[in-house]
Amino acid sequence: MNNLYVACELGTLKGRVMLGALQREGLTVSEAAQFQDTTTNDGGVVQWDVSRIYQEVIGAVRGIAAQEVAIRGISFHSPVSDALLFEGNGSLVTPTTRASEGSATVELNKLMSKVPIEVFYEETGMQPSSASMLCQLAAESSRRLKKATYALSLADGFNFLLSGIARVEESQAHQSQLFNPITKAWSEPLLKAAGLPSKILPQVVPAGTKLGEVRRDLAPQAGLEDAKVITACSNSLASILATLTMADRESWAFLRPDESALLGTRLEQPSINEVSREMKYSNLLGYQNSFGFYKRWTGLKLVEECHRTWSQQDRGMDAEVLTHLATSATPFEALIDPASPRFSSAPDMPSAIQAFCRETGQEAPRKPGPIVRCILESLALHYKKALVELEYIAGASFGRLYVIGNRSNLLLNHFLANALQLPVVVLPDETSAVGNVAMQALALGHITSMEQAGDIVRRALKTQTIHPHASAWTDAYDRFLALNPA
Repeated sequence: MNNLYVACELGTLKGRVMLGALQREGLTVSEAAQFQDTTTNDGGVVQWDVSRIYQEVIGAVRGIAAQEVAIRGISFHSPVSDALLFEGNGSLVTPTTRASEGSATVELNKLMSKVPIEVFYEETGMQPSSASMLCQLAAESSRRLKKATYALSLADGFNFLLSGIARVEESQAHQSQLFNPITKAWSEPLLKAAGLPSKILPQVVPAGTKLGEVRRDLAPQAGLEDAKVITACSNSLASILATLTMADRESWAFLRPDESALLGTRLEQPSINEVSREMKYSNLLGYQNSFGFYKRWTGLKLVEECHRTWSQQDRGMDAEVLTHLATSATPFEALIDPASPRFSSAPDMPSAIQAFCRETGQEAPRKPGPIVRCILESLALHYKKALVELEYIAGASFGRLYVIGNRSNLLLNHFLANALQLPVVVLPDETSAVGNVAMQALALGHITSMEQAGDIVRRALKTQTIHPHASAWTDAYDRFLALNPA
């Protein structure tokens, strides 16, 4: 057994072509190519550089094919749900412009004035987002929509470019906020409210669907004569959760730290009810009808804003040095509530943190190291509070927390393990690609069961586990809950 697979991840800043090799010894996934600037910016108008992405991917695939081992499958996934419009002959409707945040927000506000939040949530099981395909398409001109035969997400669009078959994978269809995960159909109420023609939305298929062979005019030049185009989970988060579903059948939670953080778990059935709606949770249809269930919480924006302020004051320093200073600072010298509204738009984040500490009767940290430690300790306690809430609403008790994404912070991860008193498992950057490749191999019959997939995926993931230690975090959590600024 020696099969190669290609998993392509397309982000707003860069693209990666990942090579998966399934051999008797197991599965290895490595980066074959990386390319920057997947978009162009012309006077503030951001467009997907589809031609360059296509050329970069095909060039990387040719290099893989030169190894003279047959590539069996190829699939794309992406963290964004931006739509590409195609004519009936497969030509792109250009320009491939990303909706601006302003125009997308306007469209979301228009939509929500027509559709009550109760109806929106019942239809989608998601919190409304201006970053959705729904808002992007609603901002499109009627002329372009009339010209289009298909509207496909970025990942599904590239699967179409390689196969000539237009399909939307379920996780990305759901992420579009135009899809009902219960009826498994495009939402007529939301299409009507947005003024969108249903004819441009293709058939939805589950992850693990074989679309077909690579187009005959492309396969020989790309070295893909033996390859099938497969829809893995086209949504990156769904691909990561599929990886975890294969590898770990016990109850777990996940955290994706970024400017804002996602904290959630996996459910066998969606939670679409008044409680989950009011508490701001979203569902995401995933692999084999499982669901991601998550909520946004305050993230690392507070640290990044401090970096920005210090850089403006000529006090900027290397992240590694700052982490060392934070590690050396006094534990629990001061705590903040990261979710306080004052931190959402503070022009000077260090000053805002110091003011909060003084108002709550604490000694305000003055230097960068103690300030960063204050933020990270407070975030760890913030996520403990979030996890208690998630366990309650999901009716679960979690055995570990998976930290996903390349924005994870090593010091925060150690704080999390101690605050939660749970093992924290840090996932590698290639986790979504491991899931993509495993789904391809399952679809092609090279992996024959979920049990076998779980064993293969567990061995393929190079994780780091941080175990909790006895500490003073229980007292710190009581302090955190009692914070009440004047």
